[in-house]
Amino acid sequence: MSARRDVTELLRAWNRGEQVLDELMPLVYEELRRAASHYLRQERPGHALQPTALVNEAYLRLVDRRKTNWQGRAHFLGVAAKIMRNILVDRARVRRAQKRDVGQTIALSDAAGSVQQEVDLLGLDEALNRLTGLDPGYGRMVELRFFAGLSIEETATVMGASTATIKRDWVLAKSTLHRYLETQAT
Repeated sequence: MSARRDVTELLRAWNRGEQVLDELMPLVYEELRRAASHYLRQERPGHALQPTALVNEAYLRLVDRRKTNWQGRAHFLGVAAKIMRNILVDRARVRRAQKRDVGQTIALSDAAGSVQQEVDLLGLDEALNRLTGLDPGYGRMVELRFFAGLSIEETATVMGASTATIKRDWVLAKSTLHRYLETQAT
């Protein structure tokens, strides 16, 4: 076995209560930062949050997750994506309350992936919750693709599905999500 343990092994050690975060974080930090950068590029211009700050906030919340039974790298990245989404939604709620209902918008590709649509982050969160209620797999897929910035192939690995299934479901999930967003706008 190599001197440096892999992420899945480190997560299992964390499950057992071992102090392995100093060894784990360098292995996943760049992936988390890439995901944060991907998401923040889609936010409105002039937002104050930087990818490093988002990853650091997510890290602090991950450290507090003592009861999570980590299944491996993919599970960890999925949870991290959800945490980053929650951080951004919480920040948008605070900003909206401070500005008296001036929402934060982000760019969201249409179902074909060719057109960018500006959507309210809180509206997106509500629509994503509705989508998750319809099909939890769709909700998870949107989190992984949109919030974590994973590719179709990476999403397939995380979800334990074929790339063909993810491609098909991705089109359906995005079109359903857009329908929910359009319903909110009217």
